[in-house]
Amino acid sequence: MRTVKEVSKFTGVSVRTLHHYDAIGLLKPTAVTEAGYRLYDDTALERLQQILLFRELKFPLKEIKAILESPDFDRNKALEQQIALLTLKKEHLENLILFARGIKAIGVKEMDFTAFDTSKLDEYAAEAKATWGQTAAYKEFAEKSKGRTAAETKTLSERMMALFTEFGAMQALPPASDLVQKQVKKLQDFITVHFYACSDEMLQNLGKMYAGGGDFTETIDKAGGKGTADFVCRAIEAFCST
Repeated sequence: MRTVKEVSKFTGVSVRTLHHYDAIGLLKPTAVTEAGYRLYDDTALERLQQILLFRELKFPLKEIKAILESPDFDRNKALEQQIALLTLKKEHLENLILFARGIKAIGVKEMDFTAFDTSKLDEYAAEAKATWGQTAAYKEFAEKSKGRTAAETKTLSERMMALFTEFGAMQALPPASDLVQKQVKKLQDFITVHFYACSDEMLQNLGKMYAGGGDFTETIDKAGGKGTADFVCRAIEAFCST
C-alpha cells in the first residue's frame, strides 16, 4: 500500500489531483487510516493508469468515470488505443525534432508548416472517443449521472455495496435458492433504475466481471466477505438460466 504522497511521486500525478479524483469518486483510495491518510494498492494504481489513458484521449473526468464503471469497458481495447495514440504522438514529435534540426543546420528556406500538423493525431483521438461513447449503456449511464453531486454519487455507491454485503451474508445458501434469487433481482432493478437498463444478458456480463478478478472482485469481497463476488456470479447465472 502507498500513501497519497508516495503515489504522487511514483506516478507524477499531483497530490491535489489525487485528492480531486477521490472527491468526485473517480479514484477512491483502497483504505483510509484512522489519522485520515489515504492508502492505495496496486489495483487502485491500475485504475489510475486507465484514467491517465483516457486523459491522453482528451476525455472529461466525468466521462472517464462513466466509462470505467460501464459493463462495456474493455481494458485490452483501451490499451490498444493507448499504444496507437502514443505512437502517433511519437511520430509527431520526431517530425518536429527533424524540422527544428533542419532550421538549425540550414536556416529557414521556405515556409513549411507540415511538421506542426496534428490532424492525424486529432482524428484518431476523436475516433477513439466516439468508440467509447456510442454504446447504449454508456449513453444512458452518462445521462443518468449528469447533474449528480459527489455526495449523491457516494450515496449510490454505498447503497450498491450494501447489496453485496447482503449477498455476502447469504453465502451459506445455494445460489439458486429463492432468497438469493430475490437478491439478484433487487440488484438488477437497482442498476436499471440508477445507471442503465440491465437486461439478463447485461447482468450475466456483469456477473462475470464481478468474479473476474481485479478492482471489482476486491471491492465486492471487501463489502461482503471473501468469495462474495464469485457467489454473486453464480447466483446471477442461476437467475438468468431460468
